[in-house]
Amino acid sequence: QHSSTEVGEGGVQVAGRGLVPLSVQPDVLFLHGQAFTSKTWEALGTLALLAGEGYRAVAIDLPGYGDSPPAEMVASAQGRVAFLDHVLQELGMQRPVLVSPSMSGRFALPFLLARGDRLAGFVPIAPVGTKDYAAEQYQQVQTSTLILYGDRDTRLGPQALQSLRHLPRHRVAVVPNAGHACYLDKPEDFHRALLGFLDQLK
Repeated sequence: QHSSTEVGEGGVQVAGRGLVPLSVQPDVLFLHGQAFTSKTWEALGTLALLAGEGYRAVAIDLPGYGDSPPAEMVASAQGRVAFLDHVLQELGMQRPVLVSPSMSGRFALPFLLARGDRLAGFVPIAPVGTKDYAAEQYQQVQTSTLILYGDRDTRLGPQALQSLRHLPRHRVAVVPNAGHACYLDKPEDFHRALLGFLDQLK
């Protein structure tokens, strides 16, 4: 839309254009576990479901998985933070919600601790690597977090919870009758918990 307005007695004309955003909902970026790729989220219907709710949802293949070539930079935690920085920049995501299951915790956790202010929310699903950081480090993070895991995941789920509960702004959702990949076992329960959390962030 074009608009011109006369400003002041000098008759200065100012032309401008603007777009009203359809919503102020945060973008959602999905990472994946070791046995999976971005296609998992497509196959589950997660991306379509979120798009239908007005969210821009994107799933990426981590380096060396799916269609993404290996990258040397991700050998270190610092490199993995830089990698996610780059991804957010390329996708034009300002303050997304980061969904991180299992193995992708190696990317998401260092990013959360270094760049938590760049995330609108964090959804760890029994991520690995939570014990690598101290309670004090988690306590510094002000990112709204939904800690999610399946009740049959007796190893990584409770272990991750033990560390992640030190995040000051967290809530916990346990998916009943679901294992480590709780989103595969009980997609409806998983989607309900995720949408409930996203809804709260608006």
